[in-house]
Amino acid sequence: MIDFEQPFVGTQAVAAGLTTRHALRHRFVRLHRDVYIDPAVRPTALLRAKAAWLWSGSRGVLVGMSAAAVHGTRWLDSCAPAELARSHHVRSVPGIVVQKAPGLDSCVIDGIVVTTPARTGFDLARRDDRRVEVLDALCNATGLKVAEIEAVAARNKGARGLASMPRVLELVDGGAESPPETHTRLLLARSGLPRPETQIEVFDGLAFVARADMGWKEWRVLVEYDGVHHWADADQRTRDIDRYTILAELGWTVIRVGADLLYRRPDVLVERVRRALRRAGAPA
Repeated sequence: MIDFEQPFVGTQAVAAGLTTRHALRHRFVRLHRDVYIDPAVRPTALLRAKAAWLWSGSRGVLVGMSAAAVHGTRWLDSCAPAELARSHHVRSVPGIVVQKAPGLDSCVIDGIVVTTPARTGFDLARRDDRRVEVLDALCNATGLKVAEIEAVAARNKGARGLASMPRVLELVDGGAESPPETHTRLLLARSGLPRPETQIEVFDGLAFVARADMGWKEWRVLVEYDGVHHWADADQRTRDIDRYTILAELGWTVIRVGADLLYRRPDVLVERVRRALRRAGAPA
């Protein structure tokens, strides 16, 4: 059964009696040659990847950001073109970047052939656009480890972009659950502070108290990035108040971060964290 809220092949839908050629032209949005979708559906990186796969006639391998999308990576650019590799040269078309790349490490997800998480991470780590935050999100979604990406690099010593990979991979941490968390962690790391650990769990005896975005267990300092819902949702705000009160009673210092502090006043954020670490006895 064809789901019109997903990309679909027009000729198949017509042959199955689910729509007509006239309806294809007037009711649906044409994404690529013979690939359509309901106009009410908001495009995502995953939908664009699926549409590219259908356009290819289910031949080739989804790579790069498209492979990351199929693997469940969040926070991807919904407007970016899909990425597809073929064993022979095929021209790119609007909305799809096609490359010739035979013999890629691949797997099948929901009937779609994509590069493995490790190969996807290897390809993304050699690029210049948002590499660390996308790699963080890929690792978070798949459980991929940096060592697995390094193993792919060891098997592809002649690939482009290898020189910068070690610096990129050194910064990757799959514990980040959003781009602002990645940006916060990178800001602190690049400011000469000890590298924070991500997703720190705090207990009061055997009772679970909280899981913090990042921080330093040794010095009981935590850094929490609070998105809009932490301030706008009354129930979330109440939970936060209770949680931070208990953390303070247990001797933890919590530095809360919002978008304004992170992106407009990063020097203030770094100094707040630095002072908290110094008070706790850290070499900051």
